[in-house]
Amino acid sequence: MHLPLEGMTGILGAAVVATFILVAVELTAGYAGHSIALISDALHNLTDVPTLVISWLGMRWAKRPPTAEKTYGYHRAGILAAFVNATLLAILSLFLLYESIARLRHPVEVQTGIMLWVSVFALLINSGITLAVHSGRHDLNIRGVWIHNLGDALSNVAIVVGALSIRWTGALWIDPVIGIGIGAMVLWSGIGILRESSHILLEGLPREMRLDAVAAAVLRVEGVQEVHDIHIWTLGTDLTALSCHICIPDMHMEESERVLKQVRDVLAHDFKITHTTIQFERAGLPSEAGLYMPQPARRSET
Repeated sequence: MHLPLEGMTGILGAAVVATFILVAVELTAGYAGHSIALISDALHNLTDVPTLVISWLGMRWAKRPPTAEKTYGYHRAGILAAFVNATLLAILSLFLLYESIARLRHPVEVQTGIMLWVSVFALLINSGITLAVHSGRHDLNIRGVWIHNLGDALSNVAIVVGALSIRWTGALWIDPVIGIGIGAMVLWSGIGILRESSHILLEGLPREMRLDAVAAAVLRVEGVQEVHDIHIWTLGTDLTALSCHICIPDMHMEESERVLKQVRDVLAHDFKITHTTIQFERAGLPSEAGLYMPQPARRSET
């Protein structure tokens, strides 16, 4: 069950405040305990702030109505925010990998007591944010926040385990190895969101749809003889648009309106496509010169 995205705006605002508190605690503890690990983790959590702010702005912008200039409204604001977040994730992960490898080559003494308790506090904050936005992760923008904070929470778990292991064994290499694992996980997650958000921004076909299946469903409507020049793209979360040309035989205007309604009903019911632009053309006329993209789909003769 998904929480309405309107409720996510307040959650993201609260998450920004909680993250600032966490950063302040980690910086103070890191300075007092001479722990570079805690200071590094504080800087890591500080990178969550622009991510959360961008997502919060994306959620607010996406609710704005269309204008004379932005005729589609601001539905893409959330997708653009996800793209920026994913870019930050990828850059951050590369930095973490670099720092972890450097620390593996030159281990640093860690004060495990402060490291342990502050990591537990950080785990509570990051877990709380992750659980708060969990129900909204079907939105690509919120998914970026969810993955980011889930990675933070898992890194806190790893730091807790690492602190206990270092205390018991004295093996300083444990800390950078955990850092390499966390960096690789963040990089993998960021690339996935970057690929999906760029696909939407380039107006690619929604991943769960097949163009031939949509054309076949339209052709099953009585009166439709051919469909071509089909374009399907995502405007924003849960909002898919379609434009196409449909060939129909000569008929009264009332009949063509009936065909149009049936086509729209099929698209909405079977594919959740609610924003449609459909152009009727007279069937039987010679095709215009040039290529169709994709090739026309015609009703098979039976």
